[in-house]
Amino acid sequence: MIDFELNGKKVTADCGATDRLLDVLRGGFSLSGPKEGCGEGECGACSVILDGKLINSCIAAMGNVRGKAVLTIEGLRETPRFAVLDACFAEAGAVQCGFCTPGMMLAAEALLSKNPKPSEADVRVAISGNLCRCTGYNMIVEAILAASERGAGLW
Repeated sequence: MIDFELNGKKVTADCGATDRLLDVLRGGFSLSGPKEGCGEGECGACSVILDGKLINSCIAAMGNVRGKAVLTIEGLRETPRFAVLDACFAEAGAVQCGFCTPGMMLAAEALLSKNPKPSEADVRVAISGNLCRCTGYNMIVEAILAASERGAGLW
């Protein structure tokens, strides 16, 4: 049994310390936002925010989650910040197939929480751990920069 905070609520997972966070989120809590892409921590499809830091949940052991706060796209979706990101991603055409979108939005949230006025270079570095095969990244960068402007004061 591992206690942690999930999307703002205290939860207990019936799992072992070596179980992957991704499996617990998808199987134990029925959250479909984090996706299994590579299973090796390389693609970012499984991204979540753990105590304010963007991580790949496919390589995070539950023992390292004990007592910490996990934010998934499902939790972010309940915030005014998500509304801004959602609108900016849509307007910039930054969503195509959608597979990478939850991870990209969480990467944007992690960046903007620490740096509300990032440069284009800052954004590119922040999303560098998230692969997208559809957009070519420029529209995603544009969306995050627009969210920074439109959401001024939220981050």
